[in-house]
Amino acid sequence: MRCRIRSGPRTPTGGAGRRTTSWPSPKIVKATTRRAAAKPATKRPAANPRRGSPMKSDREKTRIDHAASVVPEVLFVCTHNAGRSQMAAALLDARAKGKVHVRSAGSAPGDEVNPTVVAAMSEVGLDLSKEYPKPLTDDVVRAADAVITMGCGDACPIYPGKRYLDWDVEDPAGKDLTTVRRIRDDIARRVDGLLADLAQAKQLT
Repeated sequence: MRCRIRSGPRTPTGGAGRRTTSWPSPKIVKATTRRAAAKPATKRPAANPRRGSPMKSDREKTRIDHAASVVPEVLFVCTHNAGRSQMAAALLDARAKGKVHVRSAGSAPGDEVNPTVVAAMSEVGLDLSKEYPKPLTDDVVRAADAVITMGCGDACPIYPGKRYLDWDVEDPAGKDLTTVRRIRDDIARRVDGLLADLAQAKQLT
């Protein structure tokens, strides 16, 4: 008697003819392979060559970059923010060349910047024609590292850890152009001294 040979994969059997292991069909193997190929491999973060550890996350890097970019902030305050504080802010901004953030405000803001002040500042190449008086707020003071007042020191809130200066500068309100020029030059000298102090304190980089 001849034995008939069955085609196709054989199913292994255990004792007493019980099936112990089943082989997956070719269709299942192909489907599983396609799913595994479609799933992207998870990449590990590149190692930091300096520390031998994974690179910092984007959020950590942003915090580091922000800390490195921090520069001192100076706030100039006068009563109306229409003359002295406007001149001081424009002069410091021009001289600091981006190394200082500058703001100005008034304890009782006026309606516009003094036209004579605008004229005097234009003579030294600084345009105040688009500036306008801004109010003194608690948030503005909190954000400043140094607060310079001119005739309104009592109106400025005091917070620990900040530098406060009160400059005795003549008010240009109602003064002629010659007088305002003198006031401008007085403020310019004070601004130069402030910049030197900031540099000596290593607040400028």
